[in-house]
Formats: sequence, C-alpha cells, structure tokens
Amino acid sequence: MQKIKTLYDVQQLLKMYGIYIYLGKRIYDIELMEIELRNLYKARLVDDQIFRTALLVLRYEHRLEKKRELNT
Repeated sequence: MQKIKTLYDVQQLLKMYGIYIYLGKRIYDIELMEIELRNLYKARLVDDQIFRTALLVLRYEHRLEKKRELNT
C-alpha cells in the first residue's frame, strides 16, 4: 500500500478489503469509513502507521465537510 494522503487513498485501502462505501451524503460516507477503518485495525489487518494516517485524513475531510455544510 502506498502512502495515504487523500480521502481517495483511504477509499482504496478499504476497497482492498472489499469495503465499498456510498451512502449518498459525503459526511456520512466519511463517518462510516472511520468505523470500517477502526474495525480493520481491531482485526489487525492494518498496521498502526496506516491506521493513524488514514484516521487523520478522515478527520481532516470531516472537518472540511462540516465547514461546507455550515456555509450553505
């Protein structure tokens, strides 16, 4: 797995484990991705560094999406 820098990278990581997420609302997708990422980590399928980096990306994207919602 390459370095995780974007939400797309997190999606690709999840896709490697057969996890496809689309709920129709971006913020919900991000929240479910975090839940699934935590499940992969608990099952020891992803290592600490990948988990932490992906979690930071998800939290960053979640904050951006919250800002977008407040501005509309």
